[in-house]
This record gives sequence, structure tokens and C-alpha cells, in this order.
Amino acid sequence: MDLGTFSVSLAVKDIAVSQAFYEKLGFEVFGGDASQGWLIMKSPSCVIGLFQGMFEKNILTFNPGWDESAQPLDSFTDVREIQGKLRAEGVEFASEADETTSGPASFVIMDPDGNPILVDQHV
Repeated sequence: MDLGTFSVSLAVKDIAVSQAFYEKLGFEVFGGDASQGWLIMKSPSCVIGLFQGMFEKNILTFNPGWDESAQPLDSFTDVREIQGKLRAEGVEFASEADETTSGPASFVIMDPDGNPILVDQHV
């Protein structure tokens, strides 16, 4: 199953402090808006999201339909199809995509240790 591009969404206390720290590690701002409390940062091989005040825990994030540079892919597995396959495997959902729609949608599942996993399609 192809879940799409992987990143880690970090719940941060101070977005400016976190941005400065990750810039020291070689990350550059790729998208987002610090004044709204979120930034997407990229290094040559990794993507992270910094989110201040938006959620309590760090989240494993997958983006079907995007490549590593957030560019749309010609072909990908739709989030609703992924959701259906996981449901058939008995996976429980914290939130679900509306299967009667198309385009952008997301769902959240929890791993056995309570770590949230967001599958978030933007196309």
C-alpha cells in the first residue's frame, strides 16, 4: 500500500525557536505561515511540519498524491481507497474521510502505542 510522501508533524511550543533550531540542522522553510502557527520545513531528504497550538502530540503524516516537494503526482492511491483497505483489515479510525467525496480529504488512525497517524491528501 502506498501511503504517499512521509513527514513528521511536530507539536511545538514556540514556532520561532523551533524554526531556528531546525534551520541549524539544515532545514529550510518550504511552506506555511509562522504567524498562523505552522511551517513546513525541508532538508534534502526530509520534510517536517512545525505546528504551534494545533495539536497535542507529534503526528506521523502521509500525503497521498504529492511527491517530496509537495508537487502533485500523475498517479496515486486515493485516501478513500487507502481508508477502505485499512477498514477491511480491521483498523479503527479516530477520524475518517468522507467516502462520497473526491479530492482533498484525510483520516487519522492510532498505532498500538497511541501515536497518531494522519493520512492527508491535498489534491
